Parts: sequence; C-alpha cells; structure tokens
Amino acid sequence: MRKYTPKDDVQKKSYYNDRFYVTPTIPRLDPASDEIYAKDIEGLKSKITILDSYIENGELVIYINPQDNVKTLTLLKEELEYDMLMELSAIDYIATRNGFEIFYEMLSMSKHKRMRVKCFIEEKQTLESVYGVFKMANWAEREMFDMYGVKILNHPNMKRILMPDDWYDHPLKKTYPLHGDEVAQWYEVDHIFGKEAREEIGPEERDDAAVDRYDTTRFSRLGHEVPFGTPISEGTETQTPLGYTEEGGVKLFGKRIIKDLDEKKSKILDKRR
Repeated sequence: MRKYTPKDDVQKKSYYNDRFYVTPTIPRLDPASDEIYAKDIEGLKSKITILDSYIENGELVIYINPQDNVKTLTLLKEELEYDMLMELSAIDYIATRNGFEIFYEMLSMSKHKRMRVKCFIEEKQTLESVYGVFKMANWAEREMFDMYGVKILNHPNMKRILMPDDWYDHPLKKTYPLHGDEVAQWYEVDHIFGKEAREEIGPEERDDAAVDRYDTTRFSRLGHEVPFGTPISEGTETQTPLGYTEEGGVKLFGKRIIKDLDEKKSKILDKRR
C-alpha cells in the first residue's frame, strides 16, 4: 500500500513534482585508480590538451579541444591500441550552452577497455572529419549532419543520409517540432501533386496517434464496419457493431466488409478477362 502524503498544499506546487524518476548521479572516479587508464592518460597528455578526465561506469571519459579530434583518434588507434570506433554523434545543448557536445566511443580489443572522447562546439562551428582515421565515420558523420546540422569538413560525401536533400531543418534538434513544422506537413503533397493541390488534399497528418473515426479511406471504422470509402459524417453513421452477427443461425464476422471485398475482386477479374 502506498504511503499517504498530505495533500493540503497540492495547489501550491507543481502537480507532477514527485511523479518523475530522478536518475541518481553516477560517481566519477579518478583515472589514476585504473592502471591501464592512467597509462593512457599519460600517453595522451604529452601530445594533446586534456581539459578533463574521469572514469564513469568503468569507462574512461576525456574532454579535448574540438580541433584535436583527428589527432586524438589517430593517437588512440596507432599508439594506444584503441582500434575500433564504435559510435559517434552529437548531443543538443543549444538551449543551455549554445552548442553541441560531440562524442566518439572507442574500443580496445586487446585491452578490453572503452574510452569516450568528448568535445564541445558552438552551434555554427564546423568539425574536422575523422573518416581518414576510421572509415566507419562515413555514415555516422553524415547522420550527425542530417539530424543535428553539425557541418563536417573534408568528408568524402557530406550530404543527408536519412532525410531528403531539400528537407528543411534537422529533426533531432530539440527546437524541432515533435510532429514536424509547416514545411513537413506539405512536403509530400507539394512533391507528389504540386502546390496547386494543397486546398484539395490538405496538409499531411503527422501525428501518428491521431485517428479520424469518420475517415473510412485511411483508417478502420472505429466501432462500426462499413465498406471502404463510405461517406460518413458525425451523427449519420450506420450502427453496425464490430464482432459476430447471426444470419440464418450461422455466425458471421464482418460480413459487410467481406461482401464488399468480394464485389471489388469480381470487378477486377472481369476487367482482366
């Protein structure tokens, strides 16, 4: 049974203050506590500037200057045996820090260790490609550009990888509307039918949870069975409940839809003949 809490002051505070799970802070350890990581840090400090370093969840995290990203990954690969780039991407901090945090997830197969290299860039700042060090960065850097708008220099094919080339804005930015903006609502209508068809077709419904229960061409009829495309307006629908119906003592399921489909099939077969 849940513990009772007084509710006299519920109107004086946010209703959901105590409803969200707050992730506990993960302890950050000194890299010197791990012999392998301590040697790795010493090997890097003599050649690049390390702004911060710590061990989190058993993984070494280092912060570097963004202009040192290629040099750092080259050192990790050629001298410190971090021979795999597992992942790279960005984190949107535009609202709080006016930029992106870029991370590179490294793996050493021989040491059985992971290292996360991080750097911070401003919103319009460019970043050098690491494709020359790890070929895996090809598609990952394109995705980072496509989703966040982070521009990568000296990439062999820097263009969008998921969205169309003429798509407006970048969908994973926190400022991007959840269901897309006005441009996204008209994108397919404009490209398939042309802008002149906007009034006839209308904007695309981008809310995947939205269902128009009176639309019998795009959605199943909720609570009733009607043939495809039947014109229905609120208050005039035929009351045909879903489920089994009886006819001559025989239980039938969805007989109206089945009958309608049979008629359409017969018409198609007649045309082919």
